[in-house]
Amino acid sequence: MELLYTALLYIIQPLVWLRLLLRSRKAPAYRKRWAERYGYCRNKVTPDGILLHSVSVGETLAAIPLVRALRHRYPSLPITVTTMTPTGSERALSAFGKDVQHVYLPYDLPCAMNRFLNTVRPKLVIVMETELWPNMISALHARKIPLVIANARLSERSAKGYGKLGKFMRRLLSHITLIAAQNEEDAARFVALGLKRNQLAVTGSLKFDISVTPELAARAVTLRRQWAPRRQVWIATSTHDGEEEIILQAHRKLLEKFPDLLLILVPRHPERFKDARDMVQKGGFSFTLRSTGEIPSNSTQVVIGDTMGELMLLYGIADLAFVGGSLVERGGHNPLEPAAHAIPVLMGPHTFNFKDICAKLQQADGLITVTDADSVVKEVSTLLTDEDYRLWYGRHAVEVLHQNQGALTRLLQLLQPYLPQRSH
Repeated sequence: MELLYTALLYIIQPLVWLRLLLRSRKAPAYRKRWAERYGYCRNKVTPDGILLHSVSVGETLAAIPLVRALRHRYPSLPITVTTMTPTGSERALSAFGKDVQHVYLPYDLPCAMNRFLNTVRPKLVIVMETELWPNMISALHARKIPLVIANARLSERSAKGYGKLGKFMRRLLSHITLIAAQNEEDAARFVALGLKRNQLAVTGSLKFDISVTPELAARAVTLRRQWAPRRQVWIATSTHDGEEEIILQAHRKLLEKFPDLLLILVPRHPERFKDARDMVQKGGFSFTLRSTGEIPSNSTQVVIGDTMGELMLLYGIADLAFVGGSLVERGGHNPLEPAAHAIPVLMGPHTFNFKDICAKLQQADGLITVTDADSVVKEVSTLLTDEDYRLWYGRHAVEVLHQNQGALTRLLQLLQPYLPQRSH
């Protein structure tokens, strides 16, 4: 099975290059740093530390509190954060700055993976959520390097797919040191695939372990005073193709009732900033771009959030938030970031990436489901008109966040045996 998998990976490499080139037409970053994708990263990393892999933006955001805590506990250990996408890369660099080293994780080819591990020589490897790369897992096992899957989740669909791999999957799982699952459901699915109980812990979701720092809160207050001291503001974030049209359609109707309303629109991927700008322009809205640093005037109707790493700040300006990837079938993005600011959260019906979190928020009156432009108009109007109702939803959203924290502390305890003793 491994041989077949590896042979296929080598065969499809020309297609991989083609895909990178095609994607680079919209996002030029895909054309850069190809050597890293084959394990060439000498002089870019200091070896003998912790390697943490987060495939893309969502996982990188969930890893922020973990990386900060590891930095604090083990100040002398270098931390290398790897991602697979340029957006994940930008997010890692803007979140951690000089605190960590960053390179792409190479493709799961034995030669590339061994070249990479020879350079990085990690003492511990942490993979966020569920990225199971067979050759990477085998190489780490052969080198006796502990591998922990943190914040692990396994959907029913993925479990079914993995289940078809039978013995191969069981052997793969036996080479993983520890899986720290988000909840009992995920844990049960791993056990059903053949993971032994002593390789498993349930820690809860790291995504709950976010907080609004006093500095961030102060910056948000300042920005709100500059942008909209006497106006109401709503924000639509992480939007995908097909969602901006719906949001702008809703905003047009909302402006009839709330002529001073300001919308902050933040597309999920940088390559879509231009599309969003074209749509806003074509719709005849008066707008500014966040990247210019220009302060919106009283007549500005839309601010396009075309910067990286500012989402938590922009949520702090808004009275309520719509979180994208949920009106189209992308599975939704993280509703806990706006919840941390105690503002109401709206999402479409497609939230399978955050099923557990969305269920908790919904049960507690912290999340409102919308399905189209009309329902967005209806719900946003009610929230803007009725302050008590708005505060009620915001308060419940942040309560859900606080009630479910603690995964980070539990995970750090589990990682302790694999890291050098802390010097006090």
